[in-house]
Amino acid sequence: MELYFNDRFFSTGQTDIMDKGGLPAGMLDLESMLTSSISVYAQGSSLRCTGKFRFIGNTWEVSDAAGEELGTLRAKFSLFSKRYEYDTGYRGIYMIESPAFSQDYAILDRSETTVATFQKVSGWLQPGAFRLQNHASELDSYELIAVIMGVHSIQKRNNNNHAAHT
Repeated sequence: MELYFNDRFFSTGQTDIMDKGGLPAGMLDLESMLTSSISVYAQGSSLRCTGKFRFIGNTWEVSDAAGEELGTLRAKFSLFSKRYEYDTGYRGIYMIESPAFSQDYAILDRSETTVATFQKVSGWLQPGAFRLQNHASELDSYELIAVIMGVHSIQKRNNNNHAAHT
Protein backbone atom coordinates (compact mmCIF):
# COMPACT_ATOMS: atom_id res chain seq x y z
CA MET A 1 0.00 0.00 0.00
CA GLU A 2 1.30 3.45 -0.91
CA LEU A 3 0.18 6.42 1.19
CA TYR A 4 1.09 10.11 1.43
CA PHE A 5 0.74 12.28 4.53
CA ASN A 6 2.36 15.33 6.07
CA ASP A 7 3.17 17.25 9.20
CA ARG A 8 1.90 20.81 9.58
CA PHE A 9 4.11 23.86 10.06
CA PHE A 10 3.06 24.35 13.68
CA SER A 11 2.64 20.59 14.26
CA THR A 12 -1.00 20.84 15.24
CA GLY A 13 -4.31 20.21 13.47
CA GLN A 14 -5.67 17.64 11.05
CA THR A 15 -4.20 16.65 7.71
CA ASP A 16 -5.36 14.14 5.11
CA ILE A 17 -3.75 10.80 4.36
CA MET A 18 -3.91 10.22 0.60
CA ASP A 19 -3.43 7.12 -1.54
CA LYS A 20 -1.19 7.15 -4.62
CA GLY A 21 -4.12 8.29 -6.75
CA GLY A 22 -4.65 11.36 -4.55
CA LEU A 23 -7.85 10.02 -2.97
CA PRO A 24 -8.43 10.37 0.78
CA ALA A 25 -7.37 7.25 2.70
CA GLY A 26 -7.68 8.61 6.24
CA MET A 27 -6.65 11.47 8.46
CA LEU A 28 -3.72 12.33 10.70
CA ASP A 29 -4.56 14.41 13.78
CA LEU A 30 -1.53 16.28 15.14
CA GLU A 31 -3.04 16.89 18.55
CA SER A 32 -0.63 19.25 20.27
CA MET A 33 2.54 21.07 19.36
CA LEU A 34 3.70 20.78 23.00
CA THR A 35 3.38 17.00 23.37
CA SER A 36 3.78 15.78 19.75
CA SER A 37 0.84 13.38 20.29
CA ILE A 38 -0.86 12.09 17.13
CA SER A 39 -3.91 10.01 16.20
CA VAL A 40 -4.23 8.13 12.91
CA TYR A 41 -7.69 7.55 11.44
CA ALA A 42 -8.65 5.28 8.55
CA GLN A 43 -11.14 6.26 5.85
CA GLY A 44 -14.50 6.77 7.56
CA SER A 45 -12.96 8.38 10.66
CA SER A 46 -12.29 5.15 12.56
CA LEU A 47 -9.35 5.53 14.96
CA ARG A 48 -6.60 3.04 14.07
CA CYS A 49 -3.73 4.03 16.35
CA THR A 50 -2.06 6.77 18.36
CA GLY A 51 1.52 7.85 18.94
CA LYS A 52 3.13 9.86 21.72
CA PHE A 53 6.31 10.28 23.71
CA ARG A 54 6.44 8.49 27.03
CA PHE A 55 6.44 10.74 30.09
CA ILE A 56 10.16 10.26 30.70
CA GLY A 57 12.76 9.65 28.01
CA ASN A 58 12.88 9.84 24.25
CA THR A 59 10.78 6.74 23.54
CA TRP A 60 7.81 7.00 21.16
CA GLU A 61 4.90 4.71 22.00
CA VAL A 62 2.41 3.47 19.39
CA SER A 63 -0.96 2.16 20.65
CA ASP A 64 -4.07 0.75 18.97
CA ALA A 65 -7.54 2.30 19.16
CA ALA A 66 -8.21 0.57 22.50
CA GLY A 67 -5.03 2.02 24.03
CA GLU A 68 -3.08 -1.28 23.94
CA GLU A 69 0.59 -0.80 23.11
CA LEU A 70 1.54 -1.97 19.61
CA GLY A 71 5.21 -1.08 19.89
CA THR A 72 7.88 1.35 21.01
CA LEU A 73 10.29 3.36 18.87
CA ARG A 74 13.68 4.62 19.98
CA ALA A 75 16.73 6.07 18.28
CA LYS A 76 19.85 3.89 18.11
CA PHE A 77 23.35 5.37 18.14
CA SER A 78 25.05 5.39 14.76
CA LEU A 79 27.89 7.53 13.40
CA PHE A 80 27.20 7.61 9.67
CA SER A 81 23.50 6.79 9.41
CA LYS A 82 20.15 7.37 11.07
CA ARG A 83 18.94 4.27 12.91
CA TYR A 84 15.83 3.53 14.92
CA GLU A 85 14.42 0.40 16.51
CA TYR A 86 10.70 -0.38 16.54
CA ASP A 87 9.97 -3.14 19.07
CA THR A 88 6.56 -4.74 18.52
CA GLY A 89 6.90 -7.40 21.21
CA TYR A 90 5.89 -10.84 19.93
CA ARG A 91 5.68 -9.52 16.33
CA GLY A 92 9.39 -8.78 16.34
CA ILE A 93 11.89 -5.95 16.27
CA TYR A 94 12.19 -3.81 13.16
CA MET A 95 15.15 -1.60 12.29
CA ILE A 96 14.58 1.70 10.52
CA GLU A 97 17.67 2.90 8.67
CA SER A 98 18.74 5.76 6.44
CA PRO A 99 22.14 6.98 5.22
CA ALA A 100 23.35 10.10 7.06
CA PHE A 101 22.19 12.81 4.65
CA SER A 102 19.39 10.93 2.92
CA GLN A 103 15.63 11.40 3.20
CA ASP A 104 14.99 7.74 2.22
CA TYR A 105 14.36 5.17 4.94
CA ALA A 106 14.04 1.38 4.92
CA ILE A 107 12.17 -0.65 7.53
CA LEU A 108 13.85 -4.04 7.96
CA ASP A 109 12.57 -7.15 9.72
CA ARG A 110 14.65 -9.54 11.84
CA SER A 111 16.10 -11.23 8.74
CA GLU A 112 17.10 -7.77 7.38
CA THR A 113 14.50 -7.95 4.61
CA THR A 114 13.01 -4.59 3.61
CA VAL A 115 9.30 -4.73 4.52
CA ALA A 116 8.50 -1.04 3.95
CA THR A 117 10.13 2.18 2.81
CA PHE A 118 9.36 5.82 3.34
CA GLN A 119 10.74 9.06 1.99
CA LYS A 120 10.53 12.63 3.11
CA VAL A 121 9.25 14.26 -0.07
CA SER A 122 8.90 17.87 1.06
CA GLY A 123 11.36 20.65 0.40
CA TRP A 124 13.31 23.05 2.57
CA LEU A 125 11.22 25.36 4.82
CA GLN A 126 8.15 23.16 4.35
CA PRO A 127 6.64 20.86 6.94
CA GLY A 128 7.45 17.17 6.62
CA ALA A 129 5.57 15.37 3.86
CA PHE A 130 6.06 11.62 3.56
CA ARG A 131 5.50 8.80 1.10
CA LEU A 132 5.04 5.32 2.61
CA GLN A 133 5.29 2.08 0.66
CA ASN A 134 4.28 -0.83 2.90
CA HIS A 135 4.86 -4.44 1.82
CA ALA A 136 4.61 -5.95 5.32
CA SER A 137 1.72 -8.21 6.26
CA GLU A 138 2.62 -7.91 9.97
CA LEU A 139 2.62 -4.10 10.12
CA ASP A 140 -0.50 -2.11 9.29
CA SER A 141 0.07 0.98 7.12
CA TYR A 142 -1.70 3.20 9.66
CA GLU A 143 0.57 1.84 12.41
CA LEU A 144 3.57 2.67 10.22
CA ILE A 145 2.30 6.24 9.79
CA ALA A 146 2.41 6.57 13.60
CA VAL A 147 5.95 5.10 13.58
CA ILE A 148 7.10 7.50 10.83
CA MET A 149 5.66 10.46 12.71
CA GLY A 150 7.58 9.15 15.74
CA VAL A 151 10.84 9.16 13.75
CA HIS A 152 10.03 12.71 12.62
CA SER A 153 9.18 13.81 16.19
CA ILE A 154 12.38 12.28 17.62
CA GLN A 155 14.41 14.12 14.95
CA LYS A 156 12.66 17.42 15.68
CA ARG A 157 13.15 16.96 19.43
CA ASN A 158 16.86 16.16 18.94
CA ASN A 159 17.32 19.16 16.62
CA ASN A 160 15.62 21.44 19.18
CA ASN A 161 17.82 20.06 21.97
CA HIS A 162 20.99 20.63 19.91
CA ALA A 163 19.88 24.16 19.00
CA ALA A 164 19.21 24.98 22.66
CA HIS A 165 22.75 23.97 23.62
CA THR A 166 24.52 26.16 21.05
